[in-house]
Amino acid sequence: MQLPNNTPNRKPYDGSVRKLVVAFDVGTTFSGVSYAILDPGEVPETQPVTSFPAQAKVGGSAKIPSIICYDKEGKVRAVGSEAEEPAFIEQAEDEGFVTVSWFKLHLRPESLKLEFDFPALPKNKTPLMVFSDFLRYLFECTKSYIQKANGTLVWNSVQSKIDFILAHPNGWEIAQQAQMRRAAIIAGLVSEAESQERVHFVTEGEASLHFCIQKKIPLEKDKGIIIVDAGGGTVDLSAYCQAAMGSFEEIVTSRCIGQGSVFVGRRAHSYLQGRLKNSRFGSEQDVQLIASIFDAEAKHTFRKSEDSVYVKFGTFRDRDPSVDIKSGQLKLPGCVVETFFEPSIKAIIQAVKELHSEATTPIGAVFLAGGFSASDWLFSSLKNALEPLGLTVSRPDAHLNKAVADGALSYYLDHFVSARVARLTYGTDCVRPYNPSNIEHIRRRHTMTTRPSGRQVIPNAFSTIISKGVLVHEETEFKEHYVLESSIRSAYNHVSADIMVYRGRSSCPEWTDVEPRMFSTWGTVYADLSDVVILFGGPEIKAQVSWRENGKEKRGPATIVCEQINQLTK
Repeated sequence: MQLPNNTPNRKPYDGSVRKLVVAFDVGTTFSGVSYAILDPGEVPETQPVTSFPAQAKVGGSAKIPSIICYDKEGKVRAVGSEAEEPAFIEQAEDEGFVTVSWFKLHLRPESLKLEFDFPALPKNKTPLMVFSDFLRYLFECTKSYIQKANGTLVWNSVQSKIDFILAHPNGWEIAQQAQMRRAAIIAGLVSEAESQERVHFVTEGEASLHFCIQKKIPLEKDKGIIIVDAGGGTVDLSAYCQAAMGSFEEIVTSRCIGQGSVFVGRRAHSYLQGRLKNSRFGSEQDVQLIASIFDAEAKHTFRKSEDSVYVKFGTFRDRDPSVDIKSGQLKLPGCVVETFFEPSIKAIIQAVKELHSEATTPIGAVFLAGGFSASDWLFSSLKNALEPLGLTVSRPDAHLNKAVADGALSYYLDHFVSARVARLTYGTDCVRPYNPSNIEHIRRRHTMTTRPSGRQVIPNAFSTIISKGVLVHEETEFKEHYVLESSIRSAYNHVSADIMVYRGRSSCPEWTDVEPRMFSTWGTVYADLSDVVILFGGPEIKAQVSWRENGKEKRGPATIVCEQINQLTK
């Protein structure tokens, strides 16, 4: 039985001063911005930025290409649609400019494997530098848009009171969040001192859930839903069920797969290289032109495998019947085009089936969002594969490529998700007191050391703080007590603790040297001598220190330093 979506209406802003919230969706292929002006006592309204330089508003898409062009000295010369203007393309070729695309994928964690190599960055640019340049441009466009749409006086009243939400794929971790926060600082969006309070993160899967909720998707009683955010680079899958008071809880570990729409285009490019190799259109320039037109047009309109697809790229005089090129257009059999989609569709179906089987609540529906979801072939293929499993498959009646930006804003304003499932196992390396009756300790006796207190301990132990798959409510805190021993008094003044992540299959890893490649340092927590409190319940993992003063618990900030940032910026 389907029920009406009974999520509560958005509440009036309860702050005392006007402020601005800006949500950025920096995608692999296209990017967008949404914002809301928060006035005390008023219900905030989501407003997309629908006008960018060199781009006419078409069908409410409100997005620009995620490309940025540099000159030989590394100076930004054009961004987004401006980099695709014919006059600029000619100038870029004449002056040797370098156009950067897909830069978002350079931020990805090593655990996210991709089918193809992707464009390299210029030698004098790092992912951090490119990302910050792009954020700066998006912010300037947003500023200009708000000044025109809402007035200069409104902008002046909020320009020093802005919170930013950055959406990212489900598979991004603290290293990627740290990079994005640093990019916001470099871009001039916030100061370093304010960045922790004013820059927020949300996964693209959760943002898409909020988008679907706002579109009043139908919900089935006692059934969960799967959100498939199919974007350009990644496809992010998350599953939720509705809990009390209109809130939602995640019911299985989310997924992030590198099978977005760009890989359909890359497969088409590879096919065209072979198909046109010995024709007069076999040059890389011609292949690239035809592939780009397929990617921009035919890829989105493909509906039936029995129908041919025509890629119009030239004039009436352009022909080569040996490769089905006539009157400036290439004919592609539908069964061939189907193969371009096949690996992505198979991977999505497999991921949905995994969520369906692992979820703690029965799944009743699958909702698609994101730009790739607008593909009728993808949509029909998923319906045909998943509906026999008892899953209804649908798309919100809205502009699907606006899902993440609008949804990220809704995450900040409405905050529908109250509990999330841990994607990985977190803990720390430590020593364990030697136990002569423990077989594993006996086997490791040769590694035993003696601490300053005289205790005999075994090193290379792993202490789990939270296990993969555990449901964590936002207010849940994880405290672990450890003993620090040192013969040097000053060692007690400041404490640092490595938080490690385990990526293997064991449900209870105990030793870091059993599967050493499955362990990595997630980050280091620095704090004064206190208990360390880890907060895993939100999209961004945070740390605090806790101590008792005059019988009462006190809290303060703890600094998390990500060990992977230097690797990403090299």
